[in-house]
Amino acid sequence: MNNYICKTCGTQFKESSYSPDSCPICRDERQYVGLNGQSWITLKRLKQEGYNNLWKQEAPGLIGIGISPSFAIGQRALLIQTQKGNVLWDCIPFMDEETIEKVKSLGGLNAIAISHPHFYSSMVEWAHVFDCPIYLHEADRQWVMRPNEKIVFWSGNELKLNSNVVLLRLGGHFEGSAVLHWKEGANGKGSLLTGDTIYVVADRQWASFMYSYPNLIPLSTEKIKTLIRRLGDYEFENLYAAWFDAVIQKDARGRVLKSAERYIKAIR
Repeated sequence: MNNYICKTCGTQFKESSYSPDSCPICRDERQYVGLNGQSWITLKRLKQEGYNNLWKQEAPGLIGIGISPSFAIGQRALLIQTQKGNVLWDCIPFMDEETIEKVKSLGGLNAIAISHPHFYSSMVEWAHVFDCPIYLHEADRQWVMRPNEKIVFWSGNELKLNSNVVLLRLGGHFEGSAVLHWKEGANGKGSLLTGDTIYVVADRQWASFMYSYPNLIPLSTEKIKTLIRRLGDYEFENLYAAWFDAVIQKDARGRVLKSAERYIKAIR
């Protein structure tokens, strides 16, 4: 019996004696099935093939964790250190003993929160190792491929994890697509962690928003307006998207608002 992992999106599935016929997340129009069809791997096999995790101090109290060599979508998780306990934002498929010991040395995890289904990856493995809940928006419940008692489905448009960390459901990419506002980030000016609910473009001065990134399907004007409205009055100086170096370092809130205006103007 194995928990098979999709090689294209990195999602881990419930225990089975054989690999799944297909990955619903990849078959959805927001993702894709590779040219050679669905293929599968296990966490044990990833270790045998020499994968490991990279660590990067993104900012004081914020650490990026990514896989080397790149695997599946290639995102990195972000570990936020707060006085109320550590939160892992988004997740990655790979974990080994070195990763476990490193996270424990940093204080372990009090919670895992994930932006949307493409980054669910091996979240249940992480939750069991660190004995913590996983917070997912209930609108994306159907995309959970490994159901587990560690998963907490939240509702509405805001969820306060502690006095410094709030989850905001913005929608757009998925109905439940969320971001994380970290009040203490950027020396108290606030940081926004977005997965790809809000995407940082090449010059890192602008952001963008899509229904499907690999298939280049845009969001509608109404979806963009809803996303910005749900962002509310939360202030943030910088913004961390889903990949290493996908960061807007200054005036991130202003740049997101201007990016939304530019986007709406372009698709009208």
